[in-house]
Amino acid sequence: MRVIVIEDQALLREGLARLFTDAGHEVAGRAGSAEGLDELVTSGRPDLVVLDIRMPPTFTDEGLVAARRLKARDDPPGVLLLSQHVETGHVVDLVPHPGFGYLLKDRVLEVDEFVAAAERVAAGGSVLDPQVVSALVAQRGPGPLDRLSERERDVLALMAEGLNNAGIADRLVLSPRTVEAHVAHVLTKLDVPESNDSHRRVLAVLTYLRAAP
Repeated sequence: MRVIVIEDQALLREGLARLFTDAGHEVAGRAGSAEGLDELVTSGRPDLVVLDIRMPPTFTDEGLVAARRLKARDDPPGVLLLSQHVETGHVVDLVPHPGFGYLLKDRVLEVDEFVAAAERVAAGGSVLDPQVVSALVAQRGPGPLDRLSERERDVLALMAEGLNNAGIADRLVLSPRTVEAHVAHVLTKLDVPESNDSHRRVLAVLTYLRAAP
């Protein structure tokens, strides 16, 4: 996997680069701002671009604007946005795109899980931080999500991370059959048709979450 890291904090930028290198991936470029990113992507041909949402010069939405621009390319790379805080309003339009992820920076400390999430995004999958999912759920008015039990919401959050049933079972310490039942209940209650394809399943759930109440 070829990765480009765009992060204004030098220590985090170099730390991310080292993290990917240690995991056996190639860092094709790195920068402290999104300026010149299009040229860097054209020359570096990355599978994944990791972007901070807030970067110079205004520290508002430079990373978000760059992510939208990357996804508009004819052959877009995977894009993984990082943020210090949950900012759901900024990313909902990007959620349906294949190869998109949004994680809080704290997730970088969970090295193995972070690298696995980055690899899923690079492969065209979708990853959304559980706290972002919780915020999306909390913002919705009354509706089918109210029908979910607490455990089903836990399962939904892990589905949004891109985990398959086996991964959810490991994380929640449940049997695969129990997870399969929870997933079926979630999809039924949300009126989302079940699919064996993990990426399509995540997109279906996330599309539902971002829909207007």
